Amino acid sequence: MLKKNQSALQWRAVRLLNNHAIQTMAASVARNSPPPNGKPVIFFNTSSRLGSMSLNAAYSLLTSWSLQLSGVPVVNVYCRQGMTRCIHGTNRDDPQQSPPCHECIHQSEVNFSHSTTLPIIYEEDREFEEIIRKLTLPEMEEFVHKGLPLGNICRSSLRWVMRRYHLQDEPNTLTIFRHYLRSSWNIARQFGKILDEQQPQVLVVFNGIVYPEGTARYLAKQRGIRVISHEVNLQPFTAFFTDQEATFRATPLPSGFTLSDVQIEQFNQYFTKRTKGQFQMAGVTFWKEISDLDEHLLAKMEEYQQTVSVFTNVIFDTSQEHANTFFPHMFAWLDHVLETVKESPNTLFVLRAHPDEDRPGKASQESVADWVKQSGWKQLPNTMFYGPRQPVNSYELIRRSKFCLVYTSTIGMEASLLGTPVICVGRAYYNEHNPAGFTTHSMNEYHATLEQFLSHTKKIDTPVQHKINARNFLYYQLFRTSLPFGDFITEDGAWAGYVKLKKFPWQALLPENSTTMQVIQDGILHAKPFALSE
Repeated sequence: MLKKNQSALQWRAVRLLNNHAIQTMAASVARNSPPPNGKPVIFFNTSSRLGSMSLNAAYSLLTSWSLQLSGVPVVNVYCRQGMTRCIHGTNRDDPQQSPPCHECIHQSEVNFSHSTTLPIIYEEDREFEEIIRKLTLPEMEEFVHKGLPLGNICRSSLRWVMRRYHLQDEPNTLTIFRHYLRSSWNIARQFGKILDEQQPQVLVVFNGIVYPEGTARYLAKQRGIRVISHEVNLQPFTAFFTDQEATFRATPLPSGFTLSDVQIEQFNQYFTKRTKGQFQMAGVTFWKEISDLDEHLLAKMEEYQQTVSVFTNVIFDTSQEHANTFFPHMFAWLDHVLETVKESPNTLFVLRAHPDEDRPGKASQESVADWVKQSGWKQLPNTMFYGPRQPVNSYELIRRSKFCLVYTSTIGMEASLLGTPVICVGRAYYNEHNPAGFTTHSMNEYHATLEQFLSHTKKIDTPVQHKINARNFLYYQLFRTSLPFGDFITEDGAWAGYVKLKKFPWQALLPENSTTMQVIQDGILHAKPFALSE
């Protein structure tokens, strides 16, 4: 109890000091901004935090300040108890628990002090309530109201909160789904009016998939308004901005893009560290250690003609909204893999669960480990399974595999970098423009490729271009589209993934003094690529 109280006190102290820094900077920005001119840019970011400041909340806030200092009218739309349940304020085990609105509103008032704000408040629609009260789960998933596909907009958020892809027809799920539908409809009514009154040139949102921002994005797209979404990127304290889907990251490379010898060496140094687990994403370190392949696995590999490694995704992640092609979802693909295992007795299949599937506080409720138990995977002689917390060296596993099977996992791109053939079954972002692996677009094509790879008696010839494409794409993501905010923020020391402001003068936010802000402003205002120059 003492340790818990100390942590709470530390968090409050960090938050108090950071909020003071935010308000001080907000006042400096307002005091030194020229009169606004032109159509406004609207910022809407309600789903990246409650209290304190997350990475994505910081990216949004700092960008809005920079635009304000450049004389661009900025309007911050924020939630003021406008949702009966937001995604961070939902307790999936107790849907009756109210979200901490007071804490969130206070943080919004701090962040947006000295700037133009418009609140989303809650206004009950009794006719709407009567409609959703009668809906079954399947009906809610397909629910369209006055032309708005609210069920589709809200479903991915419900999957994220419930930590599962397949929603269960049980009271808690139904209750939360209704909360999200009514909240999305409330946002739609008010945000539609805001867009019509403000006539913005651009809408900037976090993520773009979670239901509050997803609703706003849909409405803006209906009206022909450009929508920019952002997410955390691969390097520490970096953001990814795009006018496409931030959760997909399918960035086209410039025509003729190639790497110099110096850039190749820079990339190799990064990738060497990555293969040792020395990397973070959104403030999270996935591997404190990586173990060598165990003796049991090595011995089992010797018993079979060949080894195929199989890598999965986190099923409830918002990125999976883009993943499915000819399989309806990842588990349907795994069911098919299981049949392939049964038909391939001379091949060892090693299944590796994604390390983020069991992250504390975010553990999947529909996991690959559960699928393994239910499917009988381990009962088959030619299988192995490694769970998300087992620090086995996936890169060494790839090196020893004849080929890899992935749904959309980034490790498919890394397999190509290691020279191992990879079949990408879902819609992988790194294959969208210049394929970094063998892509299949139909069940027949997948069957043919899989059968060819399994029956091939020699090493499979992998196109050299796969490795080149993988290296170019990952380099571009790491060093060109990873827009650094490290001059402005650092870890808050209290909560992983949360940050505090550094000390810097307001002038540092001007585009002439910050390459990051220059790139972002050019992207928002002039539709230029959100990428650093060489």
